[in-house]
Parts: sequence; structure tokens; C-alpha cells
Amino acid sequence: MPSSKASKSETVKAVDTKTVGRLYFLNLAAGHILTSNPDGSDLKTIVHEGRKLPDGIVVDVAGGYIYWTNMGNPKANDGTIDRADLDGTNVKNIVPPGATWTPKQLQLDAKNGKLYWSDREGMRVMRSNLDGSKIEALVDTSQGDARPGPDATKWCVGIALDVEGGKVYWTQKGPDNAGRGRIFRANLAIPRGQTPASRKDVELLYDNLPEPIDLDLDLGNRMMYWTDRGDPPRGNTVNRALMDTTPGTRKEPEIVFNHMMEGIGLSLDLTNRRMFLTDLGGSVYSANLDGSNTKNLLFAQGNLSGIAYVEFSAGS
Repeated sequence: MPSSKASKSETVKAVDTKTVGRLYFLNLAAGHILTSNPDGSDLKTIVHEGRKLPDGIVVDVAGGYIYWTNMGNPKANDGTIDRADLDGTNVKNIVPPGATWTPKQLQLDAKNGKLYWSDREGMRVMRSNLDGSKIEALVDTSQGDARPGPDATKWCVGIALDVEGGKVYWTQKGPDNAGRGRIFRANLAIPRGQTPASRKDVELLYDNLPEPIDLDLDLGNRMMYWTDRGDPPRGNTVNRALMDTTPGTRKEPEIVFNHMMEGIGLSLDLTNRRMFLTDLGGSVYSANLDGSNTKNLLFAQGNLSGIAYVEFSAGS
């Protein structure tokens, strides 16, 4: 029989590893950050001054910060990235106007202390340090077009990371309802002797999509998920597809969720095999990764954009 000391140690360890989930999401029109339990209860607005059309959000639990993008005026070079404490206080601008054009979905590489985002009218995939320093473009899709880019096929919108695999994934949405959306990937490091505009390692994974927006990855199963606007039946959906298939053998993406009202935000909870979604119609949804057990958690919350699911240690 284990000693009482051992039993107590095991009990403490079990309690320490218990986590609780939380949702953070953005009201684009009002400029608010909201948070709730994963079932939609305990809804709070914690940031009231998210200015200039907030779109992408990530939460660094260990670091104690929320980060979000502000699109600003798409015709002006005034997009920004801000951060706040986890309770929404101490809002600070870290990427100032003029450094990125229209920042969209945002991702966190906590291991290496980096933020990654897609710059829509800027036609770039970008990153910086967590304090906003060392801003750089990794991919430039402009092909010489002046910014703001007039060609929506070159607009970068969603972004996802495979840090251990050394890859960045992103969506290019294309014109509204045109079926010209695409998903790409490239190495996190620009090949030696190449530039963001000339790099040769960019892979086209999927094309002829309605309007792919936000992106997330199930790395354990090598599966990518994304929201897609555009017209039904393929648009206003959540899709999934394999990350590593070769040209000529790729199957059509699988639709796992539909009937969204201009779907935008997507965040996967891989531990519990579920996803959380937002749309411009003002709803927050959840579903299993295969699309079963769908729930409308919240509705009529304004024009919702990015969403992040995070876990905290119980009692923290």
C-alpha cells in the first residue's frame, strides 16, 4: 500500500494538472474583446477600446498577455497590434501604424517568443517579437503591386504555425464569392539568398476555394481546418483537409460545419477534440472536430471576428 505521503503527493499532482478552458473573441464593429466559459456562460467584455476593427486574437497564458490585431482603414497604412493583461487592463500598442497594413489572423509562437500574422492589403505574411520589435516580412505575395494591393487573390488572411515542423501556413481569400481562394505553406526560415518576394519554397496546397479565412492545425493528425466565407454550399462553412498530400492525389476538402453567417474565427481544442467558431452574424459556435454535436453558444453579439480557446490551471 502506498504511504500517506505518496498518496498526498499524487493527489496534489492531479489537482495541479487540472485545467479550465476559456474563450476570448472579438467584436469587430464595437472594438471589444469578450471572454466566456466554453459553454458561453460568464460572458464579459474586458476590453472596450480595441480600436480600428480588431480581427485576430491570441492569448499567452504563461506570459500573461492577450494580443490582437487591428485592421484599421484598408486604404491607409494604419493597421496595428495591441496587447493587454489577461483581465483586459494595461492596453498597450506594440506594432504601431505604418508597420503593417491590414493585419488579420494572429498566431503565437511562445517557444521562440514570436507573433505571426497575415497582412491582407499589405500582401504579406509577417512576424515580430512579442514586444513588437524586429518586425519582418516572411512572404511577399504582391508580385510588384503597390500597397494597398488591389488584387484580392494576393490578399493574405488566415495563418497557422507548425513550429516543430518549421512551416507557416496561410490563406489567400480571393475576390468575394469567386472560388479563387487558396492555401499555401512555406518554411519559417527564408531560404538563404532569397527574399520574401523571391523565395522558391512556397507550396500551393489547395486552390479553387470560395473564400478561405481563418486557419488552424491538428498537427497530431496532420489535418488543417479553416473557415470559408463565399456562397453556399461550399461557402460559409468550416472545412478540413490533409496537410501533406501531394499534387494529383489531393481529395476535395471535407465540409464539417455549414450554415454560418459570414464565418470568420476558428480555434481548435485538440484535447477535447472540438472547435470554436465565430461569424459576422454575431454567433459563437462549438462542434466536435468531425462536425457532430454542434451548438450555438452565443448569438446577436455583434460582428464577431477572431476567437481563441485557451486553458488555465484550475485555481489560477
